[in-house]
Amino acid sequence: MTVQTEKKHYLNFINDEWVPSSTRAVIENTNPANNEDVIGYVQKSTKEDLDNAVATAKAAQKSWKKLPGDARGKFLYKAADILESRIDEIAETMTREMGKTLPEAKGETARGVAILRYYAGEGMRKVGDVIPSTDKDALMFTSRAPLGVVGVITPWNFPVAIPIWKAAPALIYGNTVVLKPATETAVTCAKVYECFAEAGFPPGVVNMITGPGSVIGQGLAEHPDVNGITFTGSNSVGKQIGQTVLARGGKYQLEMGGKNPVIVSSDADLDLAVEATISGGLRSTGQKCTATSRVIIQSEVYEEFKEKLLEKVKEITIGNGLEEGIWMGPSASENQLNTVLSYIQKGLDEGASLILGGERLSGDEFDNGYFIQPTLFENVTSDMTIAQEEIFGPVLALMKVESMEEALELANDVEFGLSASIFTTNIQKMLSFINEMDAGLVRINAESAGVELQAPFGGMKQSSSHSREQGQAAIEFFTSIKTVFVK
Repeated sequence: MTVQTEKKHYLNFINDEWVPSSTRAVIENTNPANNEDVIGYVQKSTKEDLDNAVATAKAAQKSWKKLPGDARGKFLYKAADILESRIDEIAETMTREMGKTLPEAKGETARGVAILRYYAGEGMRKVGDVIPSTDKDALMFTSRAPLGVVGVITPWNFPVAIPIWKAAPALIYGNTVVLKPATETAVTCAKVYECFAEAGFPPGVVNMITGPGSVIGQGLAEHPDVNGITFTGSNSVGKQIGQTVLARGGKYQLEMGGKNPVIVSSDADLDLAVEATISGGLRSTGQKCTATSRVIIQSEVYEEFKEKLLEKVKEITIGNGLEEGIWMGPSASENQLNTVLSYIQKGLDEGASLILGGERLSGDEFDNGYFIQPTLFENVTSDMTIAQEEIFGPVLALMKVESMEEALELANDVEFGLSASIFTTNIQKMLSFINEMDAGLVRINAESAGVELQAPFGGMKQSSSHSREQGQAAIEFFTSIKTVFVK
Protein backbone atom coordinates (compact mmCIF):
# COMPACT_ATOMS: atom_id res chain seq x y z
CA MET A 1 0.00 0.00 0.00
CA THR A 2 1.40 3.43 -0.92
CA VAL A 3 1.18 6.38 1.48
CA GLN A 4 0.24 10.00 1.00
CA THR A 5 3.36 11.97 0.23
CA GLU A 6 2.29 15.57 0.74
CA LYS A 7 1.08 16.71 4.15
CA LYS A 8 -1.86 18.85 3.06
CA HIS A 9 -2.86 16.95 -0.06
CA TYR A 10 -5.39 14.16 0.41
CA LEU A 11 -5.71 11.59 -2.33
CA ASN A 12 -8.37 9.15 -3.46
CA PHE A 13 -8.23 5.70 -1.90
CA ILE A 14 -8.71 3.08 -4.62
CA ASN A 15 -7.61 -0.56 -4.61
CA ASP A 16 -5.67 -0.11 -1.34
CA GLU A 17 -3.64 2.79 -2.75
CA TRP A 18 -3.72 6.55 -2.24
CA VAL A 19 -3.84 7.96 -5.75
CA PRO A 20 -4.30 11.44 -7.25
CA SER A 21 -7.06 12.24 -9.70
CA SER A 22 -6.28 11.65 -13.36
CA THR A 23 -6.01 15.39 -13.99
CA ARG A 24 -4.15 16.18 -10.72
CA ALA A 25 -6.69 18.97 -10.11
CA VAL A 26 -7.48 19.69 -6.45
CA ILE A 27 -10.00 21.59 -4.34
CA GLU A 28 -8.97 23.73 -1.37
CA ASN A 29 -10.76 23.21 1.95
CA THR A 30 -10.67 26.01 4.51
CA ASN A 31 -11.80 26.55 8.09
CA PRO A 32 -15.27 28.18 8.33
CA ALA A 33 -14.18 29.82 11.59
CA ASN A 34 -11.15 31.34 9.87
CA ASN A 35 -11.09 31.12 6.09
CA GLU A 36 -7.36 31.91 6.04
CA ASP A 37 -6.72 28.53 7.68
CA VAL A 38 -6.30 25.93 4.90
CA ILE A 39 -7.18 22.45 6.14
CA GLY A 40 -5.96 20.67 3.03
CA TYR A 41 -6.47 19.95 -0.64
CA VAL A 42 -8.69 17.14 -1.95
CA GLN A 43 -8.92 15.61 -5.39
CA LYS A 44 -11.20 17.01 -8.07
CA SER A 45 -11.83 13.62 -9.61
CA THR A 46 -13.22 12.73 -13.02
CA LYS A 47 -15.48 10.03 -14.46
CA GLU A 48 -12.34 8.12 -15.42
CA ASP A 49 -11.31 8.01 -11.75
CA LEU A 50 -14.80 6.90 -10.75
CA ASP A 51 -14.85 4.11 -13.34
CA ASN A 52 -11.53 2.87 -11.95
CA ALA A 53 -12.90 2.84 -8.37
CA VAL A 54 -16.09 0.99 -9.36
CA ALA A 55 -14.22 -1.59 -11.43
CA THR A 56 -11.92 -2.24 -8.49
CA ALA A 57 -14.84 -2.62 -6.09
CA LYS A 58 -16.67 -4.96 -8.47
CA ALA A 59 -13.66 -7.25 -8.80
CA ALA A 60 -13.05 -7.31 -5.04
CA GLN A 61 -16.64 -8.13 -4.14
CA LYS A 62 -16.45 -11.65 -5.58
CA SER A 63 -14.03 -12.83 -2.90
CA TRP A 64 -15.18 -10.46 -0.11
CA LYS A 65 -18.72 -11.89 -0.09
CA LYS A 66 -17.33 -15.41 0.30
CA LEU A 67 -15.66 -14.59 3.63
CA PRO A 68 -17.58 -15.70 6.71
CA GLY A 69 -19.37 -12.88 8.52
CA ASP A 70 -17.08 -13.10 11.54
CA ALA A 71 -14.03 -12.75 9.28
CA ARG A 72 -15.45 -9.58 7.75
CA GLY A 73 -16.27 -8.38 11.24
CA LYS A 74 -12.65 -8.64 12.33
CA PHE A 75 -11.70 -5.94 9.82
CA LEU A 76 -14.39 -3.64 11.25
CA TYR A 77 -13.20 -4.32 14.82
CA LYS A 78 -9.66 -3.41 13.82
CA ALA A 79 -10.80 -0.23 12.07
CA ALA A 80 -12.72 0.71 15.22
CA ASP A 81 -9.62 0.30 17.39
CA ILE A 82 -7.55 2.46 15.04
CA LEU A 83 -10.25 5.14 14.84
CA GLU A 84 -10.50 5.17 18.63
CA SER A 85 -6.76 5.72 18.94
CA ARG A 86 -7.06 8.79 16.66
CA ILE A 87 -10.19 10.38 18.15
CA ASP A 88 -8.48 13.60 19.23
CA GLU A 89 -6.77 14.17 15.88
CA ILE A 90 -9.81 13.39 13.73
CA ALA A 91 -12.15 15.41 15.95
CA GLU A 92 -9.86 18.44 15.73
CA THR A 93 -9.79 18.10 11.94
CA MET A 94 -13.59 17.92 11.89
CA THR A 95 -13.91 21.07 13.98
CA ARG A 96 -11.47 22.95 11.76
CA GLU A 97 -13.13 21.73 8.59
CA MET A 98 -16.87 22.12 9.30
CA GLY A 99 -17.05 24.20 12.48
CA LYS A 100 -18.84 22.10 15.11
CA THR A 101 -17.34 22.40 18.58
CA LEU A 102 -14.55 20.06 19.64
CA PRO A 103 -16.65 18.23 22.28
CA GLU A 104 -19.31 17.55 19.63
CA ALA A 105 -16.67 16.38 17.16
CA LYS A 106 -15.17 14.01 19.74
CA GLY A 107 -18.62 12.66 20.51
CA GLU A 108 -19.32 12.04 16.84
CA THR A 109 -16.00 10.27 16.32
CA ALA A 110 -16.63 8.08 19.37
CA ARG A 111 -20.01 7.23 17.88
CA GLY A 112 -18.22 6.15 14.70
CA VAL A 113 -16.15 3.75 16.79
CA ALA A 114 -19.29 2.32 18.40
CA ILE A 115 -21.02 1.89 15.03
CA LEU A 116 -18.07 -0.08 13.65
CA ARG A 117 -18.10 -2.39 16.65
CA TYR A 118 -21.86 -2.83 16.49
CA TYR A 119 -21.77 -3.93 12.85
CA ALA A 120 -18.68 -6.06 13.40
CA GLY A 121 -20.89 -8.06 15.76
CA GLU A 122 -23.56 -8.37 13.08
CA GLY A 123 -21.26 -10.78 11.29
CA MET A 124 -22.19 -13.43 13.91
CA ARG A 125 -25.96 -12.88 13.85
CA LYS A 126 -28.57 -14.76 11.85
CA VAL A 127 -29.28 -13.83 8.25
CA GLY A 128 -32.37 -15.96 7.62
CA ASP A 129 -35.17 -18.16 8.92
CA VAL A 130 -36.38 -21.72 8.50
CA ILE A 131 -39.87 -21.76 6.97
CA PRO A 132 -42.24 -24.77 7.09
CA SER A 133 -42.79 -26.41 3.72
CA THR A 134 -45.95 -28.14 2.52
CA ASP A 135 -43.64 -30.91 1.32
CA LYS A 136 -42.78 -33.17 4.27
CA ASP A 137 -39.52 -34.23 2.61
CA ALA A 138 -38.25 -30.71 1.96
CA LEU A 139 -36.31 -28.09 3.88
CA MET A 140 -37.07 -24.45 3.14
CA PHE A 141 -35.20 -21.45 4.54
CA THR A 142 -34.13 -17.93 3.69
CA SER A 143 -30.69 -16.46 3.42
CA ARG A 144 -29.33 -13.05 2.47
CA ALA A 145 -27.36 -12.08 -0.62
CA PRO A 146 -25.32 -8.83 -0.77
CA LEU A 147 -26.20 -6.28 -3.41
CA GLY A 148 -22.66 -6.09 -4.83
CA VAL A 149 -21.05 -2.67 -5.19
CA VAL A 150 -22.64 0.03 -3.00
CA GLY A 151 -22.17 3.72 -3.74
CA VAL A 152 -22.18 5.83 -0.57
CA ILE A 153 -22.89 9.57 -0.92
CA THR A 154 -22.62 11.54 2.32
CA PRO A 155 -23.16 15.15 3.53
CA TRP A 156 -20.85 17.54 5.35
CA ASN A 157 -22.67 17.85 8.67
CA PHE A 158 -21.61 14.46 10.11
CA PRO A 159 -18.39 13.63 8.24
CA VAL A 160 -17.45 10.68 10.47
CA ALA A 161 -20.72 9.15 11.69
CA ILE A 162 -22.74 9.10 8.46
CA PRO A 163 -20.05 7.59 6.19
CA ILE A 164 -19.48 4.91 8.82
CA TRP A 165 -23.13 4.11 9.50
CA LYS A 166 -23.59 3.56 5.77
CA ALA A 167 -20.31 1.79 4.95
CA ALA A 168 -20.14 -0.51 7.99
CA PRO A 169 -23.39 -2.42 7.35
CA ALA A 170 -22.68 -2.52 3.62
CA LEU A 171 -19.35 -4.19 4.35
CA ILE A 172 -20.46 -6.65 7.01
CA TYR A 173 -23.21 -7.99 4.74
CA GLY A 174 -20.71 -8.72 1.95
CA ASN A 175 -20.80 -5.63 -0.27
CA THR A 176 -17.88 -3.51 -1.38
CA VAL A 177 -18.02 0.27 -1.08
CA VAL A 178 -17.22 3.34 -3.16
CA LEU A 179 -17.64 6.42 -0.98
CA LYS A 180 -18.13 9.96 -2.27
CA PRO A 181 -17.95 12.30 0.74
CA ALA A 182 -19.10 15.91 0.71
CA THR A 183 -16.25 18.01 -0.62
CA GLU A 184 -16.56 20.47 2.29
CA THR A 185 -15.48 17.78 4.78
CA ALA A 186 -13.48 15.44 2.57
CA VAL A 187 -10.27 15.85 4.61
CA THR A 188 -12.01 14.54 7.73
CA CYS A 189 -13.43 11.64 5.76
CA ALA A 190 -10.00 10.88 4.28
CA LYS A 191 -8.64 10.52 7.81
CA VAL A 192 -11.40 8.01 8.57
CA TYR A 193 -10.38 6.09 5.47
CA GLU A 194 -6.79 6.11 6.69
CA CYS A 195 -8.13 3.99 9.55
CA PHE A 196 -9.77 1.60 7.08
CA ALA A 197 -6.53 1.44 5.11
CA GLU A 198 -4.51 0.63 8.23
CA ALA A 199 -7.04 -2.05 9.22
CA GLY A 200 -5.92 -4.04 6.16
CA PHE A 201 -9.15 -4.60 4.24
CA PRO A 202 -8.47 -6.58 1.06
CA PRO A 203 -7.66 -4.34 -1.93
CA GLY A 204 -10.75 -2.86 -3.55
CA VAL A 205 -13.18 -3.56 -0.71
CA VAL A 206 -13.24 0.02 0.60
CA ASN A 207 -12.72 2.93 -1.78
CA MET A 208 -13.05 6.70 -1.44
CA ILE A 209 -13.19 9.23 -4.25
CA THR A 210 -13.65 12.99 -3.91
CA GLY A 211 -14.92 15.53 -6.39
CA PRO A 212 -17.98 17.48 -7.57
CA GLY A 213 -21.38 15.93 -6.88
CA SER A 214 -22.40 16.57 -10.49
CA VAL A 215 -19.58 14.31 -11.65
CA ILE A 216 -18.91 11.75 -8.92
CA GLY A 217 -22.28 11.62 -7.15
CA GLN A 218 -24.29 11.60 -10.35
CA GLY A 219 -21.73 9.23 -11.89
CA LEU A 220 -22.31 6.72 -9.09
CA ALA A 221 -26.06 6.97 -9.59
CA GLU A 222 -25.71 6.34 -13.32
CA HIS A 223 -23.06 3.62 -13.18
CA PRO A 224 -24.35 0.23 -14.37
CA ASP A 225 -21.95 -1.64 -12.06
CA VAL A 226 -23.11 0.14 -8.88
CA ASN A 227 -25.86 -2.09 -7.51
CA GLY A 228 -27.12 0.21 -4.77
CA ILE A 229 -26.85 3.84 -3.71
CA THR A 230 -27.26 5.09 -0.15
CA PHE A 231 -27.54 8.87 0.03
CA THR A 232 -27.96 11.52 2.70
CA GLY A 233 -28.40 15.14 1.64
CA SER A 234 -30.84 17.64 0.24
CA ASN A 235 -34.25 16.76 -1.18
CA SER A 236 -33.53 18.15 -4.62
CA VAL A 237 -30.32 16.15 -5.07
CA GLY A 238 -31.77 13.06 -3.41
CA LYS A 239 -34.75 12.92 -5.76
CA GLN A 240 -32.46 13.29 -8.76
CA ILE A 241 -30.26 10.47 -7.47
CA GLY A 242 -33.28 8.25 -6.82
CA GLN A 243 -34.79 8.83 -10.26
CA THR A 244 -31.46 8.10 -11.94
CA VAL A 245 -30.90 4.84 -10.05
CA LEU A 246 -34.51 3.73 -10.54
CA ALA A 247 -34.30 4.31 -14.30
CA ARG A 248 -31.51 1.73 -14.61
CA GLY A 249 -33.04 -0.75 -12.15
CA GLY A 250 -30.71 -0.18 -9.20
CA LYS A 251 -31.60 -0.02 -5.52
CA TYR A 252 -31.54 3.27 -3.66
CA GLN A 253 -31.91 4.60 -0.14
CA LEU A 254 -32.46 8.31 0.45
CA GLU A 255 -32.38 10.26 3.72
CA MET A 256 -33.18 13.90 3.09
CA GLY A 257 -34.61 16.96 4.78
CA GLY A 258 -36.61 17.69 7.88
CA LYS A 259 -38.71 20.49 9.34
CA ASN A 260 -38.86 19.09 12.81
CA PRO A 261 -41.34 20.35 15.41
CA VAL A 262 -41.25 20.42 19.18
CA ILE A 263 -44.63 20.65 20.90
CA VAL A 264 -44.64 22.28 24.32
CA SER A 265 -47.80 21.29 26.14
CA SER A 266 -49.46 23.40 28.84
CA ASP A 267 -48.44 20.77 31.42
CA ALA A 268 -44.79 20.50 30.28
CA ASP A 269 -41.71 20.88 32.42
CA LEU A 270 -40.76 24.21 30.85
CA ASP A 271 -37.14 24.22 32.00
CA LEU A 272 -36.62 20.80 30.44
CA ALA A 273 -38.41 21.89 27.26
CA VAL A 274 -36.28 25.03 26.95
CA GLU A 275 -33.05 23.10 27.44
CA ALA A 276 -34.01 20.48 24.86
CA THR A 277 -35.27 23.07 22.36
CA ILE A 278 -31.96 24.91 22.49
CA SER A 279 -29.89 21.74 22.27
CA GLY A 280 -32.01 20.24 19.52
CA GLY A 281 -32.34 23.42 17.49
CA LEU A 282 -29.11 25.36 17.92
CA ARG A 283 -26.35 22.88 18.72
CA SER A 284 -24.11 22.23 15.71
CA THR A 285 -25.36 25.64 14.51
CA GLY A 286 -28.68 24.00 13.61
CA GLN A 287 -26.98 21.93 10.92
CA LYS A 288 -28.66 18.59 11.63
CA CYS A 289 -31.42 16.98 9.59
CA THR A 290 -33.17 16.22 12.90
CA ALA A 291 -32.68 19.74 14.32
CA THR A 292 -35.66 21.46 15.91
CA SER A 293 -36.96 24.16 13.58
CA ARG A 294 -40.53 24.85 14.74
CA VAL A 295 -41.53 25.28 18.39
CA ILE A 296 -45.28 24.86 18.84
CA ILE A 297 -46.38 26.11 22.26
CA GLN A 298 -49.77 26.03 23.95
CA SER A 299 -51.00 29.54 24.72
CA GLU A 300 -51.27 29.01 28.51
CA VAL A 301 -47.47 28.71 28.81
CA TYR A 302 -46.37 30.61 25.69
CA GLU A 303 -45.09 33.80 27.34
CA GLU A 304 -43.36 32.00 30.19
CA PHE A 305 -41.69 29.56 27.81
CA LYS A 306 -40.62 32.37 25.47
CA GLU A 307 -38.99 34.38 28.26
CA LYS A 308 -37.11 31.36 29.58
CA LEU A 309 -35.97 30.52 26.05
CA LEU A 310 -34.79 34.06 25.31
CA GLU A 311 -32.86 34.18 28.57
CA LYS A 312 -31.03 30.92 27.86
CA VAL A 313 -30.32 31.60 24.18
CA LYS A 314 -28.69 34.93 25.11
CA GLU A 315 -26.16 32.94 27.19
CA ILE A 316 -24.88 30.99 24.18
CA THR A 317 -21.19 31.58 23.46
CA ILE A 318 -20.23 31.74 19.78
CA GLY A 319 -16.81 31.35 18.24
CA ASN A 320 -14.13 28.98 17.01
CA GLY A 321 -15.15 25.49 18.09
CA LEU A 322 -11.58 24.63 19.10
CA GLU A 323 -11.69 27.19 21.89
CA GLU A 324 -12.76 26.14 25.35
CA GLY A 325 -16.14 27.44 26.49
CA ILE A 326 -17.57 27.89 22.97
CA TRP A 327 -21.07 26.42 22.63
CA MET A 328 -21.83 27.22 18.98
CA GLY A 329 -19.46 27.43 16.03
CA PRO A 330 -19.88 28.95 12.57
CA SER A 331 -22.01 27.90 9.64
CA ALA A 332 -20.09 25.26 7.73
CA SER A 333 -19.44 27.44 4.69
CA GLU A 334 -20.06 30.86 3.23
CA ASN A 335 -22.75 29.38 1.02
CA GLN A 336 -24.55 27.91 4.01
CA LEU A 337 -24.30 31.21 5.90
CA ASN A 338 -25.83 33.07 2.97
CA THR A 339 -28.63 30.50 2.76
CA VAL A 340 -29.50 31.02 6.42
CA LEU A 341 -29.41 34.81 6.05
CA SER A 342 -31.72 34.59 3.03
CA TYR A 343 -34.28 32.61 5.06
CA ILE A 344 -34.12 35.17 7.86
CA GLN A 345 -34.87 37.89 5.33
CA LYS A 346 -37.79 35.85 3.98
CA GLY A 347 -39.16 35.58 7.51
CA LEU A 348 -39.04 39.36 7.88
CA ASP A 349 -40.52 39.96 4.43
CA GLU A 350 -43.44 37.62 5.12
CA GLY A 351 -44.37 39.27 8.41
CA ALA A 352 -42.79 37.15 11.14
CA SER A 353 -41.52 39.05 14.20
CA LEU A 354 -37.78 38.82 14.82
CA ILE A 355 -37.27 38.75 18.59
CA LEU A 356 -33.60 37.78 18.78
CA GLY A 357 -30.52 37.63 16.56
CA GLY A 358 -30.83 37.49 12.81
CA GLU A 359 -27.48 38.97 11.82
CA ARG A 360 -24.03 37.86 10.78
CA LEU A 361 -21.46 38.47 13.49
CA SER A 362 -18.56 40.80 12.77
CA GLY A 363 -15.48 42.05 14.59
CA ASP A 364 -11.91 40.85 15.01
CA GLU A 365 -12.65 37.27 16.00
CA PHE A 366 -15.52 36.87 13.52
CA ASP A 367 -14.42 38.72 10.37
CA ASN A 368 -12.73 35.75 8.68
CA GLY A 369 -15.45 33.27 9.60
CA TYR A 370 -19.09 32.50 8.85
CA PHE A 371 -20.70 33.24 12.20
CA ILE A 372 -24.35 34.05 12.73
CA GLN A 373 -26.40 34.89 15.78
CA PRO A 374 -28.93 32.39 17.13
CA THR A 375 -32.23 33.64 15.76
CA LEU A 376 -35.78 33.50 17.13
CA PHE A 377 -38.98 34.45 15.32
CA GLU A 378 -42.52 34.63 16.68
CA ASN A 379 -45.90 35.35 15.07
CA VAL A 380 -45.00 32.67 12.54
CA THR A 381 -47.83 31.13 10.53
CA SER A 382 -47.71 27.78 8.79
CA ASP A 383 -47.84 29.28 5.31
CA MET A 384 -44.57 31.22 5.81
CA THR A 385 -41.40 29.98 4.15
CA ILE A 386 -39.55 29.71 7.47
CA ALA A 387 -42.30 27.37 8.70
CA GLN A 388 -42.17 25.13 5.64
CA GLU A 389 -38.61 24.87 4.28
CA GLU A 390 -35.52 23.41 5.88
CA ILE A 391 -33.13 26.23 6.87
CA PHE A 392 -30.20 24.22 8.26
CA GLY A 393 -29.16 27.01 10.56
CA PRO A 394 -29.71 28.28 14.12
CA VAL A 395 -33.21 29.64 13.50
CA LEU A 396 -36.27 28.80 15.62
CA ALA A 397 -39.85 29.69 14.69
CA LEU A 398 -42.20 30.04 17.68
CA MET A 399 -45.85 29.20 16.95
CA LYS A 400 -48.70 29.64 19.47
CA VAL A 401 -51.66 27.23 19.57
CA GLU A 402 -54.74 26.86 21.75
CA SER A 403 -55.10 23.08 21.89
CA MET A 404 -53.23 19.82 21.44
CA GLU A 405 -55.34 19.05 18.38
CA GLU A 406 -54.22 22.30 16.77
CA ALA A 407 -50.60 21.58 17.76
CA LEU A 408 -50.63 18.18 16.07
CA GLU A 409 -52.29 19.56 12.94
CA LEU A 410 -49.66 22.29 12.72
CA ALA A 411 -46.81 19.88 13.41
CA ASN A 412 -47.92 17.69 10.50
CA ASP A 413 -48.55 20.61 8.14
CA VAL A 414 -45.25 20.28 6.23
CA GLU A 415 -43.97 18.02 3.46
CA PHE A 416 -41.34 16.50 5.75
CA GLY A 417 -41.66 13.82 8.42
CA LEU A 418 -38.25 13.06 9.89
CA SER A 419 -38.33 13.69 13.65
CA ALA A 420 -40.60 15.34 16.21
CA SER A 421 -40.79 15.67 19.98
CA ILE A 422 -43.30 16.66 22.62
CA PHE A 423 -42.96 17.89 26.19
CA THR A 424 -45.84 16.82 28.37
CA THR A 425 -46.63 14.92 31.57
CA ASN A 426 -50.03 13.82 30.31
CA ILE A 427 -50.22 10.20 29.17
CA GLN A 428 -53.11 10.81 26.77
CA LYS A 429 -51.21 13.63 25.05
CA MET A 430 -48.17 11.36 24.74
CA LEU A 431 -50.24 8.61 23.14
CA SER A 432 -52.01 11.02 20.77
CA PHE A 433 -48.63 12.39 19.70
CA ILE A 434 -47.15 8.92 19.15
CA ASN A 435 -50.15 7.77 17.11
CA GLU A 436 -50.86 10.90 15.08
CA MET A 437 -47.41 12.41 14.39
CA ASP A 438 -46.27 11.74 10.83
CA ALA A 439 -42.56 11.29 11.55
CA GLY A 440 -40.14 8.40 11.50
CA LEU A 441 -38.67 9.35 14.86
CA VAL A 442 -40.88 10.58 17.71
CA ARG A 443 -39.43 11.49 21.08
CA ILE A 444 -41.20 12.21 24.36
CA ASN A 445 -39.68 14.77 26.76
CA ALA A 446 -36.44 14.73 24.74
CA GLU A 447 -34.98 16.89 21.99
CA SER A 448 -35.85 16.16 18.36
CA ALA A 449 -32.23 15.60 17.34
CA GLY A 450 -30.55 12.29 17.88
CA VAL A 451 -31.16 8.56 17.53
CA GLU A 452 -29.33 5.63 19.06
CA LEU A 453 -27.15 3.63 16.67
CA GLN A 454 -28.89 0.32 17.38
CA ALA A 455 -32.33 1.71 16.47
CA PRO A 456 -33.81 2.14 12.96
CA PHE A 457 -33.57 5.70 11.61
CA GLY A 458 -35.43 7.30 8.73
CA GLY A 459 -38.30 9.59 7.83
CA MET A 460 -41.78 9.68 6.39
CA LYS A 461 -43.26 11.79 3.59
CA GLN A 462 -40.56 13.75 1.71
CA SER A 463 -37.84 13.11 4.30
CA SER A 464 -36.90 9.68 3.03
CA SER A 465 -37.34 6.95 0.44
CA HIS A 466 -39.19 5.10 3.22
CA SER A 467 -36.23 2.88 3.96
CA ARG A 468 -34.43 2.76 7.30
CA GLU A 469 -30.79 3.04 8.32
CA GLN A 470 -28.87 1.85 11.38
CA GLY A 471 -29.56 -0.99 13.77
CA GLN A 472 -30.54 -4.38 12.41
CA ALA A 473 -32.91 -2.64 9.98
CA ALA A 474 -29.87 -1.88 7.81
CA ILE A 475 -29.83 -5.44 6.51
CA GLU A 476 -33.03 -4.75 4.56
CA PHE A 477 -31.33 -2.31 2.22
CA PHE A 478 -27.87 -3.84 1.89
CA THR A 479 -29.05 -7.37 1.08
CA SER A 480 -31.72 -9.21 -0.87
CA ILE A 481 -33.64 -12.16 0.54
CA LYS A 482 -32.90 -15.52 -1.09
CA THR A 483 -35.44 -18.29 -0.51
CA VAL A 484 -33.92 -21.78 -0.59
CA PHE A 485 -35.88 -25.01 -1.14
CA VAL A 486 -34.05 -28.31 -0.59
CA LYS A 487 -35.76 -31.58 -1.58
